[in-house]
Amino acid sequence: MKPLGEQFAAISAAFPGATLAPSQGLHLIVIPTVELPSGWTQSRTHIRFVVPSGYPYAAPDCFWTDAALRLEGGRLPQNTRAGHLMPGQPDANTLWFSWHVQNGQWNPAKCDLGTYVAIIRRRFEARS
Repeated sequence: MKPLGEQFAAISAAFPGATLAPSQGLHLIVIPTVELPSGWTQSRTHIRFVVPSGYPYAAPDCFWTDAALRLEGGRLPQNTRAGHLMPGQPDANTLWFSWHVQNGQWNPAKCDLGTYVAIIRRRFEARS
């Protein structure tokens, strides 16, 4: 498994402007511009997620987007909540996606931060 810094370098190369910051014993990743598929009220959003202290054995869990993001037609996506506090950014105006890595999607010997970003992007493809 590559060190966290090397994994983040790949994220940063794919998403210029991404940041990695320690916060309360965790690490916070912010990706400023992620393109969204059709079916959403925005064409792009910020993504924020936490790298847990037990990573990679503990998989990242949940993520946050721009607070205004909705499904086409204005509905909130499933398993979301506006105003849910996020570690390290308690004042951030975000929409929380309670979206968890499913059994079998995370193997700590093979998965990395790029894997988790791909899981988030698949969530947007689901449009639910």
